[in-house]
Amino acid sequence: MLTKAAETSELLPGGMKAVTLGGRELVLCNWEGAFYAVERACGHANARLERGALTGWILTCPLHYAQFDIRSGEALSGPAPKAPDSKHPDPADPALATRSLRTYPVKVENGVVYVDLP
Repeated sequence: MLTKAAETSELLPGGMKAVTLGGRELVLCNWEGAFYAVERACGHANARLERGALTGWILTCPLHYAQFDIRSGEALSGPAPKAPDSKHPDPADPALATRSLRTYPVKVENGVVYVDLP
């Protein structure tokens, strides 16, 4: 079901906006005029992703710097580890676990961003 999420003018290129649609908290992202919708909570520690940084299509969490691909939701890197006890943190460490984000299809029509909610 397509649900109105925002006006395109509300999201400049490189911008993000948190919205709640159908009880779901999402972040809308504008990458070079293409719009994307991902779940709002980081796949590591549930931080609010719109408070992070959008660099191209990479969304970086503001809390521990995990990174995600807004096009697919894929977790590209886990959080930055605490001050290392060694130079090479163990990627199997549960504290570094990060799941990918859920993404939602987006349609733009007449200056309006719609998100397709299941």
